[in-house]
Amino acid sequence: VQLVESGGGLVQAGGSLRLSCVASENFYSINTMGWYRQAPGKQRELVAVITSGGTTTYADSVKARFTISRDNAKKTVYLEMGSLKPEDTAVYFCNVNARTLTRILLKDYWGQGTPVTVSS
Repeated sequence: VQLVESGGGLVQAGGSLRLSCVASENFYSINTMGWYRQAPGKQRELVAVITSGGTTTYADSVKARFTISRDNAKKTVYLEMGSLKPEDTAVYFCNVNARTLTRILLKDYWGQGTPVTVSS
C-alpha cells in the first residue's frame, strides 16, 4: 500500500500551491482523506480532512485560504493552498483511513510527506 504525495515546494508569501496525494490500487473502501502538517519543533497538526461523502473540516488557521477536495475514481485527495503565509511552512502529510486488499479493518495510512516552504 502506498500514498504518493506531490506538489510541495518553495513559494513566496501570498502565493499558491496545490498538493496531491494518490492512493495505490491496494486501497479500497476509502473513508476519510486528509492533510496534516508538521513544522520544525512542533507537533503534527490537522490541516483539513474530507469524508467519503464530501464533508470537509479545516483548521481555523487555514479556513478561507485552503480547499480540500477528492476524486474517488482516482483515489486522490488535493489541497489547494492560497494566500500562503510563512507560518504555513511545514512538511505536509497525506492521511487516508481505508481498507486494503490485505486488511479489511479500517486503518490510518500516512504518506512520506512533502515539504512546503513559504518565504516572506
